Amino acid sequence: MSDLSGKTAFVTGSVQGIGLAIAKALGGAGARVALHGLATREEAAAACAEVTAAGACDVRFFAGDMCDVSAIEGLMRDVRAWGEVDILVNNAGIQHTAPLADMPRDTWEAILAINLSAAFHTMQALMPVMAARGFGRVINIASVHGLVASKDKAPYVAAKFGLVGLSRVAALEYASVGSRDSGGVTVNCIAPGWTETAIIEPQIAARAAAHGGDRAAGIAALLREKQPSQRTSDPSEIGALALWLCAAVAHNITGTTIPVDGGWTTQ
Repeated sequence: MSDLSGKTAFVTGSVQGIGLAIAKALGGAGARVALHGLATREEAAAACAEVTAAGACDVRFFAGDMCDVSAIEGLMRDVRAWGEVDILVNNAGIQHTAPLADMPRDTWEAILAINLSAAFHTMQALMPVMAARGFGRVINIASVHGLVASKDKAPYVAAKFGLVGLSRVAALEYASVGSRDSGGVTVNCIAPGWTETAIIEPQIAARAAAHGGDRAAGIAALLREKQPSQRTSDPSEIGALALWLCAAVAHNITGTTIPVDGGWTTQ
């Protein structure tokens, strides 16, 4: 059910965290994997080595600034020259917390560009080819903040709500493409809650500082506030869900947003 032999996956923001975990999951199922990020040569090589070790038959790293539309266009040309993409995972994202009144305007623009507009550009470039082949999977990594809001995260919440809406529109537009046998073209979001990645480190540090520098206490404080399970998720768990959404049996699962949040958005 999870055999992706012969498929090519492109995962943005995949040199660490959730993106790397998803790339390893897809590679472990036999996919060729195009990695992406703003990384040093050493960081890119290390990520490629991890995905290769997971079982990917071929791995290549592609650099590209997701803030820059012309850079995204070039990135899409380069990736497609390497292999037509069957699976697109839009994971690249940035975060900055500040009250609305204090949020820098350039930060607003950057977060919207990377977390939302970049997904539009990659989907616009790759989904028509998926449709022509009768199979495609788009998995957009949203967030619980694509479903509920929190203070001090105006651009991040706006971008993630927008990503959920964009995904629903694309899901409707491509819903009738392909067949059960071909696998169809689906578009879904995964909405992680607190997950053990670098993006939440500033918030952990702030909470730890309020608890005398105790990092464990800082994490516990974050969980108590939002996540009823009182457990963080590991990036590999997001990878396992992404892999399942790529299976042929998931051909009728489209337009959904699946929370992995320990009950956060159930409250």
